[in-house]
Amino acid sequence: MAEKTRYSDAELEEFRAIILEKLDRAKKDYELLRSGVNNSDGNDVADTSPTFKVLEEGAATLSKEEAGRLAQRQMRFIQNLQAALVRIENKTYGICRETGKLIPKERLRAVPHATLSIEAKQGGVK
Repeated sequence: MAEKTRYSDAELEEFRAIILEKLDRAKKDYELLRSGVNNSDGNDVADTSPTFKVLEEGAATLSKEEAGRLAQRQMRFIQNLQAALVRIENKTYGICRETGKLIPKERLRAVPHATLSIEAKQGGVK
């Protein structure tokens, strides 16, 4: 029997459901992070006592910078998930971009946007 070269349509639908669920959660998390950066909830140093303002501003700046980094990382995750959906549409999802072999289902369930098998990621591919 020949080695399987792609996942079946039913398997791709299973992965699509996983990705859509993660994408929905990721977008909600991104909006929370973005609102923290934009401070859209209205809590800022303007509503604190002047004596704490300097400390508050420093902490707020650090907090906003961290939230900004997390938001950027979350956006990359969202983009990777969206790219995985495109690969599902093209029926190329789950194929290692280095080896051309199928990435194990267990890996794709854990990291649904993966484009490399563990072997390729660890550099074992020549």
